[in-house]
Amino acid sequence: MPKGVYKLPHVSNEPVKGYAPGSPERKELKAALAAVKKSVADLPMIIGGKEVRTGKLVEMRPPHERKHLLGHYHQGDATHVQMAVEAALKAKPAWERMHWESRAAIFLKAAELIAGPYRQQMNAVTMLGQSKNAFQAEIDCVCELADFYRFNVKNMYEIYGMQPNSAPGIWNRQVWRPLEGFVFALTPFNFTSIAGNLPGAPALMGNVCVWKPSKTAVYSAHLIMQILQEAGLPDGVINLVYCSGPAASDVLLKSKEFAGIHFTGSTGVFNSIWSTIVQNIGHYRTYPRIVGETGGKDYIFADPTAPAKQVATAMVRGAFEYQGQKCSAASRAYVPSNLWPDVLRFMEADLKAIQVGGVEDFRNFVNAVIDEDSFDKLAGAIDRAKASPDAEVVLGGRYDKSKGFFVYPTVILAKRPDYDTMLEELFGPVLTVYVYDEGKVDETLDVLDRSSTYALTGAIFSQDRARIERMTERLTHTAGNFYINDKPTGAVVDQQPFGGGRASGTNDKAGSVINLLRWVSPQTIKETFVPATSYMYPNFLEE
Repeated sequence: MPKGVYKLPHVSNEPVKGYAPGSPERKELKAALAAVKKSVADLPMIIGGKEVRTGKLVEMRPPHERKHLLGHYHQGDATHVQMAVEAALKAKPAWERMHWESRAAIFLKAAELIAGPYRQQMNAVTMLGQSKNAFQAEIDCVCELADFYRFNVKNMYEIYGMQPNSAPGIWNRQVWRPLEGFVFALTPFNFTSIAGNLPGAPALMGNVCVWKPSKTAVYSAHLIMQILQEAGLPDGVINLVYCSGPAASDVLLKSKEFAGIHFTGSTGVFNSIWSTIVQNIGHYRTYPRIVGETGGKDYIFADPTAPAKQVATAMVRGAFEYQGQKCSAASRAYVPSNLWPDVLRFMEADLKAIQVGGVEDFRNFVNAVIDEDSFDKLAGAIDRAKASPDAEVVLGGRYDKSKGFFVYPTVILAKRPDYDTMLEELFGPVLTVYVYDEGKVDETLDVLDRSSTYALTGAIFSQDRARIERMTERLTHTAGNFYINDKPTGAVVDQQPFGGGRASGTNDKAGSVINLLRWVSPQTIKETFVPATSYMYPNFLEE
């Protein structure tokens, strides 16, 4: 085929629509929500490009409206996982050979489909299936996923342009090969964009994938797969299976062709997967790439100069948007004694105004947590805080699962910096605050650092530039994404590459060149135009 050195289309972040009353996008989204609710979905697995139905149906119901049936998906087992491996390996040779610009075009087209004709359907299935309000869905399943696909293409282009220097008479080249074998993508419920990116990023670089989504986010995962197929993704490049995590891992992590895992989920699960890989290390064709983002105990730290209203707003948004179910959500806060009365007053006013309910009423800021297990864990933590002499529930504390899994925004005041909810990841709309002596900033920073094994996101508030500099340096290793005078959530692709260290993961920064480099195995080629004809070097010659 004709060759060329191609320029990419301009890549920029997808604009976020506002969904204000009377706006056309609000009307379109309302219609999409009604259409999804009216239908009863039947979602097969997609293996080798084919729909696979098992007849073993699992119900999908909105977390905020348990009486409503959205549809069913077909539960698979280990045999389907093995089918997916075989389909991926069958597709691999042709996908590896495909020109990079064709792979790029598939994902650029998918981004256009997501941001265009599928925009409101993507929002609707994410809102109903994962209980996200309109704004949280828009920034996630549309804007961030489109950004991932577009900027991944841009980053791939930059990687392919990373080439070595050459001496006279020699041409050195770097070939960016996909990994040998297949990649396992294990994706979470809380971000549709993450679910689409975890198989998408390795696939863009020429790899083939087996994708197991969260059981509570099958609806949006299936739609992403449909969009990728419409965009031209060849059969078998990404294979979507619905089965238990252990069933998938038992097949995939034992396969000789296992080349890597792209993971977002709990630290415990990631540690277990890593341990299994180590146990099987001599069995694999190559050392597997292990890329994961796990838990967090994300913080806000205010110093005595911080404006109380700004701190309170960051705490409300950072802790309670999407019910605190973001990997980056503020879960603990350190507030100086001089600011606390005002911060509490401002938060109390906000929480009185916040509405809690289903996603179809766009006035609801807080919706339901994802499932009953999450609800029960959060309710238990709230009850223990109410009964503990070391804590006090100062705001909220309500929960109700009669119609949906609703946990109201809750603020716990910890009387000790090592109270349970200052240390434990809860993954819900519960924020624990420790009020420290305003004269003990440095000592409290030490407490913050020691209090968690995680290091995902963190935020500081101060009006003192010298102290901002000192705190930023002191807290260097406490967060992979660090915010100054802002909430610790809301990372944007190509603006704040996301990922953390310590027990929060491998910090490979999704949506960046760093992440895509993990899915290639470079080969260096040296070509000599006029080869030597004598083994001698000048130093061996006589005077």
